[in-house]
Amino acid sequence: MRILLTGANGYIGMRILPLLLEADHEIICCVRDQDRFSIDHEMKKRISIMEIDFLETPDPDKLPRNIDVAYYLIHSMSSSTTDFDKKEEISAQNFTVYVSQTTIKQVIYLSGIVNEKNLSKHLWSRKNVEETLYKGNYNFTVLRSGIIVGSGSSSFEIIRDLCEKLPLMITPKWVNTKTQPIAIRDVLNFMIGVLGNPLCYNESFDISGPNIITYKQMLLLYARVRGIKLFIFTLPIMTPKLSSYWLYFVTSTSYKLALNLVDSMKIPVIANDNKLQEILDITPMTYTKSLELAFIKIEQNQVVSSWKDSMISGRFDQDIQKYVTVPKKGCLTDIKKIKIKNTALVLDRIWAIGGETGWYYGDWMWKIRGYVDKFFGGVGLRRGRTHPHKVYSGDALDFWRVLVADKEGKRLLLFAEMKVPGEAWLEFDIDQNNILYQTATFRPRGIWGRLYWYLMIPFHYFIFGGMIKNIANHTPNKGKRN
Repeated sequence: MRILLTGANGYIGMRILPLLLEADHEIICCVRDQDRFSIDHEMKKRISIMEIDFLETPDPDKLPRNIDVAYYLIHSMSSSTTDFDKKEEISAQNFTVYVSQTTIKQVIYLSGIVNEKNLSKHLWSRKNVEETLYKGNYNFTVLRSGIIVGSGSSSFEIIRDLCEKLPLMITPKWVNTKTQPIAIRDVLNFMIGVLGNPLCYNESFDISGPNIITYKQMLLLYARVRGIKLFIFTLPIMTPKLSSYWLYFVTSTSYKLALNLVDSMKIPVIANDNKLQEILDITPMTYTKSLELAFIKIEQNQVVSSWKDSMISGRFDQDIQKYVTVPKKGCLTDIKKIKIKNTALVLDRIWAIGGETGWYYGDWMWKIRGYVDKFFGGVGLRRGRTHPHKVYSGDALDFWRVLVADKEGKRLLLFAEMKVPGEAWLEFDIDQNNILYQTATFRPRGIWGRLYWYLMIPFHYFIFGGMIKNIANHTPNKGKRN
């Protein structure tokens, strides 16, 4: 089949893409920016990539006419606390315009379980998108999922942050809300199972795991699987806004996502039936089993995708490719260079920077900068990195965003997503004479930007100087994070 995959660089899109390729389907991936599509070169050779922003006025001629099936995986909940529902509706409307000129036979949409009368704004928007997509001239299949649990999923990472960092929790009353989580592996099995299946045309199905549990039980079961002692006390007077700040400061989630999640967590998310399990003969795994499999992937460094790599996990959701060319006019720079002996080894060190490896010098200072950033509403260091040794353009890397990751060209370019009064870049580049250049560039915003740069010069002297020496000479990094 020829399949259109929208939201291809999202958490679900990155998971289902290799499965579709394994089944020998022809895939057209729709992304807003192909330069930040984080897949390896071999996989890119096997697919077609199209740049389409479904929030913009549609141009139906962009899509090829002969398309059999489309997966609609576009969501905007994390990009806004106010108008994400409008954005999701516009995207769905524009999508139907795009595919109206094709030979498409089926559209598959991953939605949320919407069985309660009073829905959160997030779940109401999911239902509204369903109704919008139903208007298209194709067979429509809706999969309504509960909380998705898997390595790299936002739900899993939030639970992980809470349990690993807070042995004693004072929690809001929404932790007693019931939910029905489902493993990412089962979600993918359902999504593949309905593909081209006439029994699933023009139908909506709830998909979930077998366990109906509260959020509190989810935390306690996680602690049991990990062998952690955990004590939870509920505080009924904690407001939704205070709950959002609590999630934001303790976990790696953004404040926008935290606010929308808290709004949704007040609503029970329980499946009405399991008829799709019978149609496809799929038996979903338990919540604890899904946790165990997630940690196997983490321990084997096989996390395929992470919600943290999405653009909305950072400080903005605009097109960042205009920042790939580092400006020179009006900028302040710190340039350091050093002769290296083993280019391959130094590149490996550069490609492993951040996350658990740390920054090769003064990690305690990087940690302090991360805490300050988090306090002022930034992303801090908690996003880490998805893989310890691989990095792609578009990936999140602590409080940086990877703009260029060209190992063959011996260049790594990072853009700062921390809170700064201006714009900042950090670049590593090795020339043909085996000289490693490390360049920090800052384009200040007004007088406060310049003041910030000059106040940081003493720290830059030690941090950047020590970093390039340790990268080149592989001096042990005593500041390695736990």
